[in-house]
Amino acid sequence: MTFVQKLGLKYIRTKFALLSGISKKSAAQKAFELFTTPQSRVKQELPLLFQKAEKLQFTLEGETINGFRFNHPSQKKVLILHGFESSVINFYKYIGPLQKKGYEILAFDAPAHGGSSGKRIHAVDYKNFILHILQTYGPVTSFITHSFGGLALSLGLEQIPHDESWKVVLMAPATESTTAMNNFFSLLKLDNEVRKEFDRLITEANNKPPEWYSVARAAAHIKAQVLFLQDKDDTLTPLADVAPIMAKSYPNFKFVISEGLGHSRIYRDQGTINSVIGFL
Repeated sequence: MTFVQKLGLKYIRTKFALLSGISKKSAAQKAFELFTTPQSRVKQELPLLFQKAEKLQFTLEGETINGFRFNHPSQKKVLILHGFESSVINFYKYIGPLQKKGYEILAFDAPAHGGSSGKRIHAVDYKNFILHILQTYGPVTSFITHSFGGLALSLGLEQIPHDESWKVVLMAPATESTTAMNNFFSLLKLDNEVRKEFDRLITEANNKPPEWYSVARAAAHIKAQVLFLQDKDDTLTPLADVAPIMAKSYPNFKFVISEGLGHSRIYRDQGTINSVIGFL
């Protein structure tokens, strides 16, 4: 963390401490807004492959969603789903190999990310974004996901008919939302009373408690073949959250556990790319 980042964090902590002293509910509301607001956006120049791709656009809940399509039309389609504060253009290394395997590739930036509009997003927003893509550009039966995208897809699969012919890649998925929330509250040094109000806001938003937003919970309802890639050194979505899923020994889940890649390098790693392409 840089000196400037430390100053920014100190300012936010002070602001929340003052607000919390006035109203726990108001502090929780502001915390929820911050938690669902990406603090950075990928704005780099489009890789050449994406410059040449077919550009797609649609409107969802008032936001303009921008994306790309490759190798259209094809009988088999794959959808790429990025993580929080990321973009589909970060997955450029997957495009060529997927084209060689005959896939039509769909890749959209989620709301509040990359080239799409919006300021905030939560798991249900991302899930609805996925379902809209499937309804508009499907059928899609193969998926490559990372982090937040993996959680959103897992929630989506609970709502749509699918079977063992579908293929899902989960790379360092946000397995337990409560872990992200715990880290967020620890970072900002928010107290338990604010956390109670925060959890209540989440529950009221979709009539689901925080622990419902869980890949581990949704896993029992996933019928697709799943390649689950996780790194031992991932501190954002830790292996400890994945262990309960592994203990279930679901026959449709295959786990690949790496070391030294962390949370973001895992999907850029050539070994990971080879495993993903081989699985699909």
